[in-house]
Amino acid sequence: MTKLNSKIPEGHISEKWTHYRSNQNLVNPANKRKLDIIVVGTGLAGASAAASLGELGFNVKVFCIQDSPRRAHSIAAQGGINAAKNYPNDGDSIFRLFYDTVKGGDYRAREANVYRLAEVSNSIIDQCVAQGVPFAREYGGLLDNRSFGGALVSRTFYARGQTGQQLLLGAYGALSKEVAHGSVEMYTREEMQELVIIDGRARGIITRDNVTGELKRYFGHAVVLASGGYGNVFFLSTNAMNSNGSAAFRCYKQGALFGNPCFTQIHPTCIPVHGDYQSKLTLMSESLRNDGRIWVPKKKEDAQKIQKGELKPTEIDEEDRDYYLERRYPAFGNLVPRDVASRAAKERCDAGFGVGPTGLAVYLDFEDAIKRLGRDVIEARYGNLFQMYEKIVDENPYETPMMIYPAVHYTMGGLWVDYELQTTITGLFSAGEANFSDHGANRLGASALMQGLSDGYFVLPYTMQNYLADQIKVPRISTDENAFEEAEKRARERLEKLMAVKGSQSTDDFHKKLGLIMWENVGMDRNKEDLTKAIEQIRNLREEFWKDVKIPGEIDGLNPELEKAARLADYLELGELMAHDALQREESCGGHFREEHQTDEGEALRDDKKFSFVSCWEYKGEGEKPEMHKEDLNFEFVEVKQRSYK
Repeated sequence: MTKLNSKIPEGHISEKWTHYRSNQNLVNPANKRKLDIIVVGTGLAGASAAASLGELGFNVKVFCIQDSPRRAHSIAAQGGINAAKNYPNDGDSIFRLFYDTVKGGDYRAREANVYRLAEVSNSIIDQCVAQGVPFAREYGGLLDNRSFGGALVSRTFYARGQTGQQLLLGAYGALSKEVAHGSVEMYTREEMQELVIIDGRARGIITRDNVTGELKRYFGHAVVLASGGYGNVFFLSTNAMNSNGSAAFRCYKQGALFGNPCFTQIHPTCIPVHGDYQSKLTLMSESLRNDGRIWVPKKKEDAQKIQKGELKPTEIDEEDRDYYLERRYPAFGNLVPRDVASRAAKERCDAGFGVGPTGLAVYLDFEDAIKRLGRDVIEARYGNLFQMYEKIVDENPYETPMMIYPAVHYTMGGLWVDYELQTTITGLFSAGEANFSDHGANRLGASALMQGLSDGYFVLPYTMQNYLADQIKVPRISTDENAFEEAEKRARERLEKLMAVKGSQSTDDFHKKLGLIMWENVGMDRNKEDLTKAIEQIRNLREEFWKDVKIPGEIDGLNPELEKAARLADYLELGELMAHDALQREESCGGHFREEHQTDEGEALRDDKKFSFVSCWEYKGEGEKPEMHKEDLNFEFVEVKQRSYK
């Protein structure tokens, strides 16, 4: 196995990326035409990477699980994208964005990567404006900014509540240009099944055509994995139902280390669960916390009356409302980071002050903002979000406070990558949410879009050249080689094994059971007893799955149930890996909250002496416990201290 080498350049943190680019190896234009690159995923990270690499002159094959890249889950991002341009002149800077991101991640991210992210953030905005992304503008025509959690400045650029959609359309336009030019080949409705490794290097992939069922082989001098996160291991999450972590997990089983798998984010601003037959949850943008105030009743009897439908929130007097985030965190108020806001909401609901039919909800109220700014201003800022809420809940949020509750949203863990975004498998790179690199134990709002586009537009085009410079003499390898045949055989045998079970329970039945185990034991609150129990329960459920899952249809041809079952088979292993990681990390940090490790005030209590590292897990074989390796985190340019948003 490749030893962990983060490849962080020497020098002051503000000079590392400049130094790297000045000394890296490059590939001349004529030689770029000799090299093939595979990109798996067409969200913001994958689309921007494929478009940029194609424009450089490489031959790119890009794979989309949907019928169009426009359906990638990046489209669901609502609130905005961070950058350090400091247009509001409120004290922002590259260093402050870097510091806020490291602090927001509870000092569990690699300094050099985070600084580079902050450094290129301004270029992302320029790129997107040039593509025609319709960012919100002030009256004078300048780009507007708003605030997000974990920052005291306004650095978030946005397009109403549709920022992800508009950014994705920009990347899609750039990608489509390269497809038309011939430098990029697009493959839709194909899902990666296996990574092909030849002589220790990633040299291709096996995919399944989700329409015909055919397994296909593709060669590349290098592979980029940009397939998103694994939040759907919890079944109910804000992720699209097709979002999955299988591509990354297959690479893990081929030797790529998996970094910080237990670092999952619970988003505080989601529409609460409303029934047993729900298949996903809906996010309400964190940007709503700019003008919305979060509260619950001060009196339990009021909360109970609301739950029974005997009292309306608008009938509760101001003095009987507990604006608990403003009370507990006066400096940041409603704009504390997501992990802090989520735990605070859970605490209030667990104490009996929750609202809604289930008691598992809090209010997000715009009454004050509408009085102060006028309904027209609020509608201009958040109109599409209010409309979406009303369609789902059948209540008018202009007149009645929204009900929200935390839900699984994002995964900070992912494939371990070095400074070049290369995994422990030579030639396999990972970008966006599929890697672990930039967010630490908690992602600040509006940073996911920033990371995905940073990786695709500005990092991979440099770092991949550094790798490919000595690959120009490597001829294109025939997909008839043994390595391709063996990888395809593994993929087919796994699918045939699933089809052969012929049990009585549906994939969704098993997935719901897994989700319940994960949410109750590896969710917002974790402890040794529950995590140990979860590992045993997941193992039992996995054994039951392989004996009793029912998959209708045939292996060849369109079969969505087979697709879901194959992904769930990976989740049943990944969930156990997440529990192992959470069990060994005996501290609380960011989205990982161990009940045994908290301050007297109920805040996360880190143990920097023992756990200031990235946990990197190595697959050791079926039924074997994975082995953990460590990348120590060293902080030279920020002071590591207890997070406080008070």
